Amino acid sequence: MPDIAPPGILVIKLGALGDFVQAFGAFAAIRKHHDKQKITLLTTPPFGEFAKASGYFDTVCTDGRPATLDIAGWLRLRHFLRGGGYGRVYDLQTSGRSSFYYRLFWPGPRREWSGIAKGCSHPHANPERDRMHTVERQAEQLSMAGIKEITPPDLGWATADISGFGLSERYALLAPGGAAHRPGKRWPAGRFGELAQILTGKNIQPVLVGATDEAPMMAAICDICPDALGLAGKTTLLDLAALGRGAVLCVGNDTGPMHLLSAVGCRSVVVYSDQSDPALCGQRGRDVTILRRDALSSLAVSDVVDALGV
Repeated sequence: MPDIAPPGILVIKLGALGDFVQAFGAFAAIRKHHDKQKITLLTTPPFGEFAKASGYFDTVCTDGRPATLDIAGWLRLRHFLRGGGYGRVYDLQTSGRSSFYYRLFWPGPRREWSGIAKGCSHPHANPERDRMHTVERQAEQLSMAGIKEITPPDLGWATADISGFGLSERYALLAPGGAAHRPGKRWPAGRFGELAQILTGKNIQPVLVGATDEAPMMAAICDICPDALGLAGKTTLLDLAALGRGAVLCVGNDTGPMHLLSAVGCRSVVVYSDQSDPALCGQRGRDVTILRRDALSSLAVSDVVDALGV
């Protein structure tokens, strides 16, 4: 009689980058707990290759966020959920959207579900969950679902060839961008330019990292410090991880790349305004310093230099 494969495991984590990076401890714990089962990740395109490289998932699906009026996309997602043979779902997104996915299994037997969907089998039943840091919140959610051992993310698998970027022997990473619709979370570009000049004077090459649409801002910084290297839109997540390991330090706003750079162990200074709370979403890593001001325009370059100790 042939062996019957155990039911599969589905993990839902759609984004954004900072939250995705901080989920890798949970990803690893789920992989260890379900070491004999096939694990599928449902995510979005920016994180597909990075997730595949981790080795925590047997399959990665990046079709996890259909647009509201994309009827074909919703039907495709429903078919994916119902036909995947999943016995348990770990919803690490725990949003209204991902909780709605629980309802897409209807009609039919309900799967075991860890999350906040109404009526799910393993709810994260802590009314204070939204006041917890992302890492502790996910650890408690998994503990309530029977996974007790969760360790900080180990991103040692995240490697890439960065020899083509033209890096100096000593370089620092600057992440001056962030969500365009939240300009209050950005330290002024001119201050990053001044910091880049100071780093250059100490024989440290400033390297600017971020998204393609941040290229004009990075160009303005390079006008202030012509020795700075702008890599807007030129790095993958694996590249960023490798860059972080080789950098002497990194400085940036509360933005996704800083979560990844700090997680790989880069000495990090992250600047916060009153528009986000590091107690809930602060970067984690071996050497992370948080500088917070109500308005980032009041944060002096000298304050950052003092925090860096350079």
